[in-house]
Amino acid sequence: MFSNYLIGLREGLEASLVVCILIAYLVKTDRRDALRPIWAGIGVAVALALGFGCALEFGSQELTFQAQEALGGSLSILAVGLVTWMVFWMRRTARHLRSELHGRLDAALAMGTGALVATAFLAVGREGLETALFVWASVHAASDGTPRPLLGVALGLLTAILLGWLFYRGALRIDLARFFTWTGGMLVVVAAGVLAYGFHDLQEADFLPGLNDKAFDISGTIPPDSWYGTLLKGVFNFQPDPTALQVVVWLLYLIPALALFLAPAGFGQRRTATTPAGDS
Repeated sequence: MFSNYLIGLREGLEASLVVCILIAYLVKTDRRDALRPIWAGIGVAVALALGFGCALEFGSQELTFQAQEALGGSLSILAVGLVTWMVFWMRRTARHLRSELHGRLDAALAMGTGALVATAFLAVGREGLETALFVWASVHAASDGTPRPLLGVALGLLTAILLGWLFYRGALRIDLARFFTWTGGMLVVVAAGVLAYGFHDLQEADFLPGLNDKAFDISGTIPPDSWYGTLLKGVFNFQPDPTALQVVVWLLYLIPALALFLAPAGFGQRRTATTPAGDS
């Protein structure tokens, strides 16, 4: 549940900050007439993300077991790739995000209503589609027959919306670069588990060999249905009996990705202003 909460919080906060920056800029430049097309673009982006998530969930249920596992494994790998790219992109551009969005908004204002709708749609839609895909992959990997994974995502998104509103109102100030560094590092750990589970899905679909080649089996020590087994699975997507391929993939992704992300150059962006999104 915690890993899914983290995904909802991290991805939701990125989208919330984008919305806050767009709205705050229009209000402060006395262009309230442009708020309606901006909200229209945001609404379309949210609807598209929800529709995409529903299509993934309900569309996959019509497939055979082998096809479901092949689809789940492929989309999990794709989701990890997109999230990894976004985590590194946000680390590099966190300090310039506001000025970049302001530039796009100025250009859209000069072009008219359609450009404003498109600007808001593209700014929020990318985050929404990526979030929907990664949430689906993570919930699929952490599924334990209960609604807890989805509940974790929902709570994370609600927290992100609340934080976004507090930023906009100027009631909250935090170092966003540091926040995205720490949550990004934790998200890399979560992504490693999703990636390993994706390869396991491909093994179950007979796309990859080695399904019965277990790296270890400590189910007797950490039963999957125990409270601590459930906790480890919810936080790290831990599996007490992974295949050798899963362990190799997990290590090959986690070690270099985390080392690169936490390299000194990444911490150099901590010294960003803590100005809330509502400030100019």
